[in-house]
Amino acid sequence: MSEPLPPAPPRWRPLLPYVGIAAVVGALGGAFAWTAGWLTPQRVTAPRLVDTIENGKPFVGFRRAHARGVCVAGYFEPTAEGAALSKARVFSQARTPALGRMSIGGGDPNGPEAMARVRSLALQLDTDDGQQWRLAMNSFPFFAVSTPEAFAEQILASRPDPATGKPDPAKQQAFAQRHPEVLNFMAWAQSAPWSTSYASTAYNGVHAFRFSNEAGESRWVRWSFVPQAPFEPMEAEQRQAAEASYLADELAARLAQGPVRWTLSVQLAEEGDPIENPSQPWPEERTRVDAGTFVLERATAEADGDCRDINFDPTILPSGIAPSRDPVLAARAAAYSVSFNRRQREVARQETP
Repeated sequence: MSEPLPPAPPRWRPLLPYVGIAAVVGALGGAFAWTAGWLTPQRVTAPRLVDTIENGKPFVGFRRAHARGVCVAGYFEPTAEGAALSKARVFSQARTPALGRMSIGGGDPNGPEAMARVRSLALQLDTDDGQQWRLAMNSFPFFAVSTPEAFAEQILASRPDPATGKPDPAKQQAFAQRHPEVLNFMAWAQSAPWSTSYASTAYNGVHAFRFSNEAGESRWVRWSFVPQAPFEPMEAEQRQAAEASYLADELAARLAQGPVRWTLSVQLAEEGDPIENPSQPWPEERTRVDAGTFVLERATAEADGDCRDINFDPTILPSGIAPSRDPVLAARAAAYSVSFNRRQREVARQETP
């Protein structure tokens, strides 16, 4: 008598591997949808933040923020005090080549330079062990707001009214009531003197980073590049009369006489200082350490310069320097990536015959 045949497997069993694949694809799709903001239409994503900056009319092929600038190059020389704070190779290597960009705030690549309230310095330091340190600094001493959402709101509140060509005071007042920390920034913008040169401007990192040394000791720090060139204020009449390329022209004339220098000043946090809020400055009495000198040797036009295709993401850091969990810092890195990808595609289309 023959053995009975085993029962046939359920018809759905062969589908199990596909169910698993579908689950993985669904999870990835959900994660993508979340990142893109499709599931949370009110959330500020990097593409939405860049869209807000563009306002529907981007300048094709240019950075979405700080669109007008020049490429710069030089080197960085550290101090022993800097090496005591961080084991990053840049503080032990005798000299590190630096490639960077000096720019003005705003998205217009043709904007008059002398009229820009914000000036910026971005750098990429490449050490002999293959590591990079990218820095993105601005002339303001602290950020205007404490969150990416507030920054997006600020952009909207600052847009010119089509009827007047100026921002709507009622919208700005309402924004300040919702985000009172912006009043500190407004006070700086209204009272701080304007410099006559890129070379005499101080540039600030505004975010906190953790420095760790060879002994395993860590400190939260913020840094500034303090100019060694003497400061000279630029009055409103001078700014109005200046040529559109005033800052770039002045820098070129200055460099023809020799290099320009900044001191890397590192401010050390103490207990209770805000680490994840870039809108709150640390007390002036906090200890500062001179960690090195940046020497600027030359400047070139950006159109064909070495800095044109660099994304100066401030979270690209070497061993010995780590980011904080500051949400604005993370948002800047993400938005820079979106901006970089958009303009690279645009440039590629322009250069394709």
